[in-house]
Amino acid sequence: MARFAHRRADPPRVEKVSVVVAPSPLLSVSGAVAGAAGSPDAAVAWHYGDPFGEQRAAVERAAIVDRSHRFVLRITGAERLTWLHTITSQHVAALGDGQSAENLDLDLNGRVLHHFVLTELDGTVWIDTEAERGPDLLAFLQRMVFWADAKPVEAADHAVLSLLGPGVAGLTEALGVPALPGMYEAVPLPDGGFLRRMPWPTADSFDLIIPRDRLTDLWARLTAAGATPAGMWAFEALRVAAVRPRIGLDTDERTIPHEARWIGGVPEHGAVHLDKGCYRGQETVARVHNLGKPPRHLLLLHLDGSADERPVVGDDVTAGGRTVGRLGTVVDHYELGPIALALVKRAVPADTALAAGPVAASIDPDSMPSDDEPQAGRLAVDRLRGR
Repeated sequence: MARFAHRRADPPRVEKVSVVVAPSPLLSVSGAVAGAAGSPDAAVAWHYGDPFGEQRAAVERAAIVDRSHRFVLRITGAERLTWLHTITSQHVAALGDGQSAENLDLDLNGRVLHHFVLTELDGTVWIDTEAERGPDLLAFLQRMVFWADAKPVEAADHAVLSLLGPGVAGLTEALGVPALPGMYEAVPLPDGGFLRRMPWPTADSFDLIIPRDRLTDLWARLTAAGATPAGMWAFEALRVAAVRPRIGLDTDERTIPHEARWIGGVPEHGAVHLDKGCYRGQETVARVHNLGKPPRHLLLLHLDGSADERPVVGDDVTAGGRTVGRLGTVVDHYELGPIALALVKRAVPADTALAAGPVAASIDPDSMPSDDEPQAGRLAVDRLRGR
C-alpha cells in the first residue's frame, strides 16, 4: 500500500459546528493559513507555510500552537471540587493546588457528552474544552449547582496556547517561571494565567491558559526565544499518532469511555476513575469494566496516500464491504504519511484489510489494545456458579 503521498492541507471537517468563534488575533502572524471554513479549527492557524517542518519542530525542538479557540470557564466557591467530583467521572475531590486532571461528563447510558481538562489553582477551578461543546458544558454545570457553594462562569477573557517539544525546557526565562511543572501540574505565570503540563500529544507538552489580551505579546516573546510557530495541523497529526481522541471528531453519539481510551485516574492519564462514588453514567462504566467488553476500540489507521480521494470524518470503515467502524480525524503526518483514528469493532483482527471511505486502510498493530484477560466481575460470577 502506498501510504506517503501528501496532497491535502485542509483540517478535518464535521457536518456542523454550532458555535461561531471569533478569529484569533494570531492569524495576523506572517505565514498563517487559517483552518478551513466550517471546520472546528477555522478560527486559528492550520499551518504557517511549513506543515511538516512544524511537526518536526514540535517533536525535536520547541513549537508554539495557537489553541485560543478552546472554550474556557472557571468555577469558584468553597465546594467547587467536592461538588464537581459528584457529577463527573474523575476523582477530583482531593485535587491539590496546582494539580490538573482530565474529566468526562456522561449521559445516563454512559455515553460521552463532554471531555475537558481542569486545573485547581489559587481557589479557582479552570476548565477548557472544545469550543462547540463549551456552552453546553457550562449550562450543564450551572444547572447542577443547586445548593452547592460553586459558581461556574465562562472565562472568555482567557485563552489557550500550547508548547510542544523538548526545547520547551529552554523557554523558562521567557515564560517567567523557575522550572517546568510535573505531569498534570500547573504553575502560575507572573503576568496572570498558568502553565500546565500534559501527557499528550507529545512527551513534552504544555498548555498556557492566559488572559486573552496577552496572546500576541506572549506569542512574540516565546517565538523570539526560539519557539517555532506551528498550526493545528501539527498538533492534530501528533495527537492522532499518539492515539488520543478529540471529542466530536473521533467520537460519536454512541461512544463510551472504554472505547476511546479514557478509562483511568490521573496517574494513568485517563479521565474516568474506577473507584469513585456515584455519577451519571457510572452504571455503564462499571458494567463494562467488570462484566463486559467495549463494542469498539479506538485505533490508528494508515491510509493509502496514492488514491485520488481522501476520506473525511464520519466515513464508514469497511472490511469486505461490511461496515466495521467509523472514521475520525484524518491528517498527514510528517513521518507516517496519511493517518486517521477510527472506532473499529472489537472483533476485527489487526491484519484485516480495510477501506476508510474511498481509500484502502490498515490497522497499526501497535495501536491494538489487549483485552483478552477476563474481568474481575466475570471471574467472581463464575466462582459463584462453581466454575
